[in-house]
Amino acid sequence: MVKHWSVPVTEALKADGVRIAELATSSTPGFTGDKKHAQDLLIHRGEALSALQEKLYANGRSGDRRSVLLVLEGMDTAGKGGIVRHVIGSVDPQGVDHAAFGVPTDEERRHHYLWRIRNALPRGGQLGVFDRSHYEDVLVVRVHELVPREEWEPRYDEINEFERELIREGITLVKVAMFVSLDEQKKRLRQRLERQDKYWKFNPSDIDERAYWPAYQEAYQAMLDRTSTAGAPWYVLPADHKWYARLAVTELLIDALEKLDLDWPPAHFDIAEQLRRLERA
Repeated sequence: MVKHWSVPVTEALKADGVRIAELATSSTPGFTGDKKHAQDLLIHRGEALSALQEKLYANGRSGDRRSVLLVLEGMDTAGKGGIVRHVIGSVDPQGVDHAAFGVPTDEERRHHYLWRIRNALPRGGQLGVFDRSHYEDVLVVRVHELVPREEWEPRYDEINEFERELIREGITLVKVAMFVSLDEQKKRLRQRLERQDKYWKFNPSDIDERAYWPAYQEAYQAMLDRTSTAGAPWYVLPADHKWYARLAVTELLIDALEKLDLDWPPAHFDIAEQLRRLERA
């Protein structure tokens, strides 16, 4: 067991039985330390994540088609961008495929909703990151009634089949749903309005979305209940404490990479011969 964790993070954050309306967003499931412990541990565990990701990348360069895809979902200010910066930022960027999914473009609207997702899937050996994802089509689309219920309702089953396909292709999915309280969201939005270096993050529509909080809770609950599967489970992350969220996602990625049982790829050349050539060069 990693220091300061009472249970594995995959156990602490599993979605089974979680009720979003009752979630304590300021809690730190499974973690027994405080902020200072988490910050210190994040440095050490970030190094472990980086080493594992380098092995993944090296194997991809040698023809291994396996990859890991981190799917981040959450309301505005939940901390998705911070995860990308502080967790994914600790690994080699050459081995990262990152995609952020906003409002579909005109071209994307002309295709099936999974078209843009397929185009952004991680290549072999890559650590993929989706900042929002295909789940927007059962979240925002549902809450704002952008399409009729008979159109978005079948998408849960369709997404499950899509993810089974990805798993067969060698993609390990790490799905993280991040939740902050309304009060914490208001605090973070206020910070964006009070600091010049945060203006670029603010969108007036973020305030409008707060009125839909109950509808989003229902949509997220349905997402968890209907698309958390044995092969691609959801992890529910209380995210009021950024230090906890970043450490927890680091641990989830380490767990996923360790389960790939990666080793360094063998040399595809005669090492002794190359050493002799080097001496003569």
